[in-house]
Amino acid sequence: MRKTYHLITGFLLLTCPATLPVCSAQLGTRTQTVKDSTAIDAATLNRILQKNSSFFKQGKVADYIPELGKVNAQAIGLSVVNRDGTVVSAGDVQQKFTIQSISKIIALMIAVQEHGEENVFDKMGYFGTDKPFNHFANLETMGKPLNPMMNAGAILTTALIKGKGEEPFAKILNMIRFITKNPDINYSHAVYNSERETGHRNRGMFYLMRNNGLIIGDGEEKLNNYFKQCSIEITVEDLAKIGFFFANHCVRYDGNKQYQNTSLSQLILSQMLIAGMYEFSGEYARTVGLPSKSGVGGGITVSVPGQIGIAAFSPALDQHGNSLAGYHMILDLVQSRNLSLFY
Repeated sequence: MRKTYHLITGFLLLTCPATLPVCSAQLGTRTQTVKDSTAIDAATLNRILQKNSSFFKQGKVADYIPELGKVNAQAIGLSVVNRDGTVVSAGDVQQKFTIQSISKIIALMIAVQEHGEENVFDKMGYFGTDKPFNHFANLETMGKPLNPMMNAGAILTTALIKGKGEEPFAKILNMIRFITKNPDINYSHAVYNSERETGHRNRGMFYLMRNNGLIIGDGEEKLNNYFKQCSIEITVEDLAKIGFFFANHCVRYDGNKQYQNTSLSQLILSQMLIAGMYEFSGEYARTVGLPSKSGVGGGITVSVPGQIGIAAFSPALDQHGNSLAGYHMILDLVQSRNLSLFY
């Protein structure tokens, strides 16, 4: 961040253009450039990663999806996109993993762009929950999902995206490629097939919502798009870029403003804050205090509003389906820099 100090009759005036990486201090006729002291460096991330790397022993990979049960539980990574768009990382930064439920925030963005917030949330709620991510909560009582972060709401969100066949999935994939500026991102056929073949609980939600008139159309194409979006493979650096994007009003880490939309980012961040960590969201808001979204592939993306994006990766999960080491790394980083919304 560039801070320009002007000495005028003994007082300092501060101007702060938000996205520039250096501080320029002007005293009289002398000017000097100082490195941004708020930037997070790789040494900090390495220290936090090493401190928390053993937490995987207390968790378990998501083996209810057979293909995910094959991943290396010891893999771990931590990444930050600083205010100026620079990316710093530690650990297994080249390791690909499936995005899983973190794709829900991308699908929600697209659905709201196409239909408007009112029309999307007429079919689901804004509510938090004390139930697991795959719970049928609300479907049999009020007839619609609690929120777009639980599986039922996410399946509906993807079904609302316009297009035939795989077109809705392609929109989600291309948006992730845009946000990360990584055209090579694709999905894992093996994980997709594994999810499609074993996702009977999600299939039950899909048909219940069809029965309630929320999902229109024959066959399971819309459900398959959901399975496919969850199977998109990314790295922890890609994930940090997604966190940065929503933290900064849907502006990409390199400054691209094609999708800039303050209202939309506020909607996404609010849903991440109240439901992005499922039934752990309330406690997480107390400890970390930042909009975050987890996935059972082991990733967590974090948005520090108006500032930076953070991502952690470790596939061993806690009882809520959130990365155990990932949570502890994020908690340490946030507390060390007072990044919580509530400081």
